[in-house]
Amino acid sequence: MGKIEQNKEIKRRAILAAAQEIFLSEGYVLSSMDKIAAQARMTKQTVYRYFPKKIDLFQATLRHMGESLDDSFLTHLKNPNTRDALTGFAREFICFHLSDNHIATFRLLVAESAKAPEIVSIFHAVGPDDTHEKLAAFFSERLDVKDTETTIKLWLGMLLSLRSGVLMGREKPGQCQIDEHARKATDFLLAAIV
Repeated sequence: MGKIEQNKEIKRRAILAAAQEIFLSEGYVLSSMDKIAAQARMTKQTVYRYFPKKIDLFQATLRHMGESLDDSFLTHLKNPNTRDALTGFAREFICFHLSDNHIATFRLLVAESAKAPEIVSIFHAVGPDDTHEKLAAFFSERLDVKDTETTIKLWLGMLLSLRSGVLMGREKPGQCQIDEHARKATDFLLAAIV
């Protein structure tokens, strides 16, 4: 990469970092290219050169945030011990969904989806993952579950129940609470299946 390309990439990353901060603190609707440019210490024209519309910048910001996400919870599904695989997945999945960026993004989407419904569509388009697909294969192959879709929805719903309190301002649970919740939800799941 030449010096010009490096400088462009540095500017692009600075704009994305500024946009992330502004979008997550002020919301999509109240964010402006002026505020983002000021946060990035650039002119508004520079920001528009990289991202012609706010929605383009929002989409790029979500992609940028996604690059740093750790979906290591899926690696647990390779564990040959089924209970350990599911418990490890559950613990990491909960931690992932309790991260500051995830909570802030979720709040943004819920708060502003009525005013700017396109942001939810963009979020889903930018962030597709293969979690459901891998869980479906796991439940089908290891536990002979026929209705994997319902099983996944119910189990992930149990795991994400801790997030509800955090979204409403409660303190994040500690690691011991997360571990216990992951274990109990997995035990409940296995008792219902096996």
